[in-house]
Amino acid sequence: MPEFLNKFRTLKKDDVGAALVEFALVAPVLILLIMGMLDIGHRIYATAILQGSVQKAARDASLDNGSADAGAIDDRVKELMLPVIQDEPISNFEFQRQNYNSFSDVAQPEDFTDSNNDGECNNGEPYDDVNENDSWDADRGASGQGNAKDAVLYTVRITYPRLFPVAELIGLSQEEVIQASTVVRNQPFGEQSARGGIKNCT
Repeated sequence: MPEFLNKFRTLKKDDVGAALVEFALVAPVLILLIMGMLDIGHRIYATAILQGSVQKAARDASLDNGSADAGAIDDRVKELMLPVIQDEPISNFEFQRQNYNSFSDVAQPEDFTDSNNDGECNNGEPYDDVNENDSWDADRGASGQGNAKDAVLYTVRITYPRLFPVAELIGLSQEEVIQASTVVRNQPFGEQSARGGIKNCT
């Protein structure tokens, strides 16, 4: 019995391999933390590259031949982004152009006369159909690059897989979404087109 107690005391004082056990406990958390920081850093970097690409593309599109070259301009944005994120079809690109009469009109609703003071365009109330689609809209922008002197809101949205396949372990989507927008005015290569006309809400 004393021999057993001596061996037990010796074993109790022996700390060989303790560091390995401690590392085994800490390593999973440490690895997840590092992957999370890399994932966030990659998102910040990709967003910065996208913002610069969108601003350059919007300036190119504001020229006289911008509407005709829209597809090629969008392709250049893709070319700049694909080295940063994974190739298509894994990554999904969405491009949108909305044109307005002026910068102050961007993302503004079409004007209407709220006769019954209910905050909605209805019951035959007159409104200015700025985007000429025969219905009142909460955003008066018309789709496309527009004409000379129009203000254009250019937006690119990219959905791509995260760098590391562990996001679902902490309840996050495995897909990352980044978006960048900019507003530029088309060059004065002609006269600005007239917009709108008074119509009635249904």
